[in-house]
Amino acid sequence: MGKKLVRCWKTDDPLLIKYHDEEWSTPLHDDKRLFEFLVLDSFQAGLSWELILKKREALRRAFDNFDPKKVAKYTDQDAKRLLNNPEIIRNNAKILAAINNARRLGGVQKDFGSFDAFIWRFVGGKTIDHALKDYSHLPSESEESREMSTELRRRGFKFVGPTICYAFMQAAGLVNDHLVRCFRYDQIRKMSGKGC
Repeated sequence: MGKKLVRCWKTDDPLLIKYHDEEWSTPLHDDKRLFEFLVLDSFQAGLSWELILKKREALRRAFDNFDPKKVAKYTDQDAKRLLNNPEIIRNNAKILAAINNARRLGGVQKDFGSFDAFIWRFVGGKTIDHALKDYSHLPSESEESREMSTELRRRGFKFVGPTICYAFMQAAGLVNDHLVRCFRYDQIRKMSGKGC
């Protein structure tokens, strides 16, 4: 019998387990994937991450595989199409924010070369390791997420409050919030260049 993996999330949901084991806190440097998580985390506001994961494939289809260049060209007709799509979360403000943010992302790419270069500046280019022993001290936002939120808002992004930015930082690996006893904790440290 193989050794049981120790995870920091207590769940039996295969979707959450796969996301925890393969994606959460993995450092991302691809603009399209970063945009995907920005959209997903803004859609999560007020909802569970489990629901977002269940809707992820439908959202991916609806938003042209989260291609920011394509989403940036969406018209009012596209926004209406999305609002009438029963497979996704039909929240007009969040849909319009995703389209707006794709447009704003283009401006960031022009100014910084990539969204990746811009977003990783808030953590000095390296994953912040919180070395958490339990989740009783897990913040819902941080100084970095507040700075990111302020700058994104200044650049015209929507649905990017400090809590959404912190969730985005967790998803995209700007912070490693796996518990130290979790098997993914050391894997992320090694990916971040902090392995022993």
